[in-house]
Amino acid sequence: MIKFGTGGWRAVIGDEFIKSNIQLLAKAMCVKMKREGVAEREMVIGYDRRFLAKEAMCWAGQVFAKEGIVTKLINYSVPTPVAMFYVQKNKLPYGMMVTASHNPAIYNGIKIFTEGGRDADEIQTGELEEIIASLCLEDVAEMEYEDAIKAGLLEEIYPLNEYLDSIIACVDMQAIRNARLKIALDPLYGVSELSLKTILLTARCQLHTIHDNHDTLFGGQLPAPSEETVRSLQNFVVEKHCDIGLATDGDADRLGVIDDIGGFLHPNDILVLLYYYLIKYKGWHGPVVRSVATTHRLDALAEHFGEECYEVPVGFKHISAKMQETDAILGGESSGGLTVRGHILGKDGVYAASLLVEMVAITGSRLSEIMAKIEAEFGTCYMEERDYHFRKEAKKEIYHVLMEERKIPDFGIPVRKISHEDGCKVYFENGGWIIARFSGTEPLLRIFCEMSEQNDAIIMCRRFEELLHLE
Repeated sequence: MIKFGTGGWRAVIGDEFIKSNIQLLAKAMCVKMKREGVAEREMVIGYDRRFLAKEAMCWAGQVFAKEGIVTKLINYSVPTPVAMFYVQKNKLPYGMMVTASHNPAIYNGIKIFTEGGRDADEIQTGELEEIIASLCLEDVAEMEYEDAIKAGLLEEIYPLNEYLDSIIACVDMQAIRNARLKIALDPLYGVSELSLKTILLTARCQLHTIHDNHDTLFGGQLPAPSEETVRSLQNFVVEKHCDIGLATDGDADRLGVIDDIGGFLHPNDILVLLYYYLIKYKGWHGPVVRSVATTHRLDALAEHFGEECYEVPVGFKHISAKMQETDAILGGESSGGLTVRGHILGKDGVYAASLLVEMVAITGSRLSEIMAKIEAEFGTCYMEERDYHFRKEAKKEIYHVLMEERKIPDFGIPVRKISHEDGCKVYFENGGWIIARFSGTEPLLRIFCEMSEQNDAIIMCRRFEELLHLE
């Protein structure tokens, strides 16, 4: 009934995302916390702007209250990183966030955070699934909300200021003030507007925002900062002669960027820019961590600077775990999520945006100029990304071909190695690669291919399509 993917539990509102399931998950968390002897250390729950998000937070809180677990409820829609920050700062064993991140508007969901503010890994979520399977609805009880507030078992809090202060302390605000930048912001109807507006106006930027009202349908489009969804922002940046355009997804843990000439910077470009900036301009040292579906240009940069690039499966829990293990300075994914050493151990689009603005201010160069300089030094790569919907019965057949028979197409070029750690990834001798894997958040098969020539990447994708009979 409740299954966790790479980004928590997500389900269609009114289908599986319903009060009984939300409270069943909350009950399972209570059971887990009591088993582990951490029920006295409190819980925190936040929510974003999605339909039923605040109600879901309250429904879950009422179950925790009935179980005697003191729970802090963030009483205003906030970015997901705020809840992660609160877990980390207050050394809580767990936290929750009601969000479906960048999924379509018909979805909602719940992310689970573990000690340190990290995304729960497969072991943690697997235990929760087992507990849920052992429960029935009769096991779940709730306390009336007002009674729980009066009893001190529920407390409404507002930790946004602490979170923003932590970012402001990490960013060179004086350099940004001196640069007098003109910035366009598109929250895509999500929760980043107040946070980024506070930071950027404090730094005396000239800020313009679009799509900042509360719309649970996200303007009829996907709340993800992709090339298709930020066209209005591109036009605004060009028309108003802005230095940079910033866009965030529904819960503000992912970032999209428009450069000074209106070009869309792929999340891979953002990772490359920030790693280059942190080492070359800020003088940091350390490795970088990326997922299997993220650009290998990070490998080239790391090698050039005498550092290491580590590859992990998709899912930010893997990124944060490897960063902690290796003391990496940057970790991220091609889907737009990244984090930097010294901040929280999860994705944060607000901090990433602030750091990019700092980069423009410190370097004194335009984004397009910095990117051109990196490409001149390290070469250009092209990423082809494709999503495929399929019938439920077709998934078994595709999985069988990819992961059991382990078939690959005849790509027509030498293959260096093949990995099945997360989907099927083929590494070519020429440095390019292609991966086919099932999404952990939506019913999709995704194919990513990176090659030095765009047409080669398109051809490689087509060959996988033919093998798997995709349309």
